[in-house]
Amino acid sequence: MSEPLLDRLPRAVRALDDPPSPGDAPDPDLRDVLPSVIRAAAVLVPVVRRAEGPSLLFTRRTDHLTQHAGQVSFPGGRSEPHDLDSVATALRETNEEVGIDPRLLQPFGYLDCLETISGYCVTPVVAWLDGNYRAQPDPREVAEIFEVPLAFFLVPENLRRMRVEYRGRPREVLEFAWTGPRIWGATAAMLLNLVRRLEKT
Repeated sequence: MSEPLLDRLPRAVRALDDPPSPGDAPDPDLRDVLPSVIRAAAVLVPVVRRAEGPSLLFTRRTDHLTQHAGQVSFPGGRSEPHDLDSVATALRETNEEVGIDPRLLQPFGYLDCLETISGYCVTPVVAWLDGNYRAQPDPREVAEIFEVPLAFFLVPENLRRMRVEYRGRPREVLEFAWTGPRIWGATAAMLLNLVRRLEKT
């Protein structure tokens, strides 16, 4: 475990030539309450090289959006017909939402797909992000951009598990106890997937 995180990351994720299949990791609590039509989406998990250690970049959505208003997420969104693959979707959406030039990003792998209660099958694309990036967030979608050290998510005590009611049944919701904007739900589930993969390297 003493090996630097930057060296372990490429081995922890799925390779670019081994993309996850939709439904690889369905949430058993959601299986029979998900919409009949699941739409494809992708997010970018940007890993920023910092002298003190790698950090992850997040966005906080604006409060007026119809879906996920005010929530913390990775940049991303619904796949469009002209997108070649999930990598193309994640890079396009990142550029549209936060104004980061795709040339500053180097995708190197995937996390497992995640099906959400909003009816999406999300493919997380993990990429290096140049530390000198300049973001120009779209104010219609993004209220804030911030970074969190990757090491924070590897501390077990920073993860909370809550039971909530959804459509008359209990289900587990994850939250990381970050001191800034609340990191929970689908984003926390993707982070836990990354943590578990790192723990195996």
